[in-house]
Amino acid sequence: MLDLRTEQQYFDLGYDLIGGVDEAGRGPLAGPVVAACVVIDKNFKIDHDDLELVADSKKLSAKKREKLFSVIKDKVLAVEIGVVDNLTIDKINILQASFLAMRRAIKKLKIEPNYILVDGNFKIPKLEKAQTAIVGGDAKVFCIAAASIIAKVSRDWMMSEIDKQYPEYEFAKHKGYGTKAHFSKIAELGPCPIHRFSFSPVKEMFLKSKTIDN
Repeated sequence: MLDLRTEQQYFDLGYDLIGGVDEAGRGPLAGPVVAACVVIDKNFKIDHDDLELVADSKKLSAKKREKLFSVIKDKVLAVEIGVVDNLTIDKINILQASFLAMRRAIKKLKIEPNYILVDGNFKIPKLEKAQTAIVGGDAKVFCIAAASIIAKVSRDWMMSEIDKQYPEYEFAKHKGYGTKAHFSKIAELGPCPIHRFSFSPVKEMFLKSKTIDN
């Protein structure tokens, strides 16, 4: 079970609104990258049975993530997401797109945090806020883990909607990740407009399909 030990360190320093930030969708071959920011204040308590189950989204079942999504949104002070599409990912690269999604999530917040805790090795560039990057934060820090759940569930829902546009690729099943079934679909059909053409597997399969066509 995660506690609020890390957040409390910053509350003790005088910061009264902490924002946890994480993203989902850096690795897939298709679709957007989605970041979330979850804001809590010093009065926040893990006082709900389901909140005690908040953990790194990758360690939770889809059903559990969806249940926690609603509980988190109901219990924390503020939640927002930021989305960056595959075309922008191809233009600026996935790392910069992830940072952009994070900045967008933070900018949309109606209650603005005065300290940011972000998952990963790097602070968010071009963000004029005090912040700390925490490696493995989604498994260590409650507000970051909560953000990971919000981001993951939001992106999964988006990929299910994209599936309605391109049902032949079965995005609702693999969410754009490089599964065997997804590679098989790209090999059979070629990439579609939602794929990330800057990612080498997609680029190689696209070039291969163009060579065959010619």
